[in-house]
Amino acid sequence: MRAATIFIGGLTMMLGAACLQQAPPDLVQLVEDVDRQLIAARSAEYAPEEYTRFVRQWVALRERLRADDDVVGWPWEDNPFQTDLQALHEEGMRVLALATKRQDDTRRDATTRIARLERKLHRFTNRVDELSSRLTLGERSVETDLLLKQARSFLDQGHVAQAVRTSQQADERMTSQMAKLNVELSRYADAQQVSRWRTQVQRTVEWSKQHRAAAIAVVKADRQLILYKNGRAAASYPVRLGYNGMQEKRYQDDGATPEGVYVVTRKRDRGQTDFYRAFLLDYPNAEDQRRFHQARRAGAIPAKARIGGNIEIHGEATRRLQETLGCVMLGNRDMDALFRDVEAGTPVTIVGAVDLRNAVAVVLAQLDKADDDAEDEARNLDETQAVADNEMAKQS
Repeated sequence: MRAATIFIGGLTMMLGAACLQQAPPDLVQLVEDVDRQLIAARSAEYAPEEYTRFVRQWVALRERLRADDDVVGWPWEDNPFQTDLQALHEEGMRVLALATKRQDDTRRDATTRIARLERKLHRFTNRVDELSSRLTLGERSVETDLLLKQARSFLDQGHVAQAVRTSQQADERMTSQMAKLNVELSRYADAQQVSRWRTQVQRTVEWSKQHRAAAIAVVKADRQLILYKNGRAAASYPVRLGYNGMQEKRYQDDGATPEGVYVVTRKRDRGQTDFYRAFLLDYPNAEDQRRFHQARRAGAIPAKARIGGNIEIHGEATRRLQETLGCVMLGNRDMDALFRDVEAGTPVTIVGAVDLRNAVAVVLAQLDKADDDAEDEARNLDETQAVADNEMAKQS
C-alpha cells in the first residue's frame, strides 16, 4: 500500500512537470532579435504596413506569454507558443527582407538621382556663366548647390529618405532657375525682337553712310563691338559686359548692360575715368526713362531702385575696379584704336542680337538639350541596374 502511494505521487509529479507549457526561450530570443533588426532596418519607414502587422502580433503574443505562465497541457499536445513564435519569426524575416530591399532600391535610386542632379547643376552653372546671368538667379544657384551637398551628405550617412527629400528640393530649385533664365533671355530667340534689333543696327549703318562718319554697334550675344566708317564695317573688337550683361538694364546696380540707341556725350581720357579711357553715353535717354517708370509702376523692379547712369564704353578696369558693372569693356589696345576714330556725337547702338542663331539662343537650346540628355542618361542607368539585378536574382 505504501509503495502504491509512493508510485502514484511520483507519477503525478512527473505528469505535472511534463504538462507545464512554457515558451521556448530560444524562440523568444529569435523573435526579439529579428525585432531589433527590423528597427535597425527602419522597417517602419520602408515597410510600414508589414512592420505594423508584425508588431501587433508580437505585442499580442507577449501578452499571452505573460498571462499563460501557469497553463498546462498534455505532453502529446502541440505547444501553441512554439508554433506561434516560429510563425512570427518567419514573418519578421520576410518583413526584414522586404524593408532591406526597399531601402537598397531607394538608396540606389537616390544615388543615381543625386549624381544626375550634380551633373545637371554643373552644366547649368557653366551655361549661366556663359550667359553672364548670375544676378538673374540671385542666390538661388548657391542654394541649389548647398542642397545637393546636403543630399550627398545625408546619403553617405545612411539617411536615405532625407537625401531623397533634399535632392527633390534641389531639383525643384534648379527647374525654377532654368525656367526663369529662359523667360529672362527668351527674347534672344524671339524672331520679332531679333528683327527689331537688326533694324536698329541697319539704321546705324545707314547713318554712318549718309553722314560719312563713324558709328558703333554693340552686339551683346556675340560680345562684339563693330566700328562703322562711311557705312562699312571698319573694325571689330571683342568686349566684356556687365556681370549680368545679357539682360536689358532696368535700374542701377542690376549688373545689366543697357540696350538702345545712344550717343557719345563725352570722351574721357586717361585720368578722367577709372577704366583707362572711355566714351560716356547718354544713358538714361527718354526711352530708358519710360521703361524704368513703367517697370516700377508694374512692380517689376524694387520700389526704391534708381535708374542710374554713367554708362561708358571703356578700357580695362583699374586695380580698384576689377569688372565692369553694366558698361562695355574693351582691351586697352583696342580702346586706343577706337579712341582715335570716335568723337562726341558718335551714335552707339547696343542690341542683344542680329541673328536668330545667336550665342545666347544656342546656349539656351543646349541647356534644354543637356537636361533631356541627363534624363535619358538616368533612365539608361536605371535600366542597366535593373538588368544587373535580374541577373543576380537568377544566379542566386
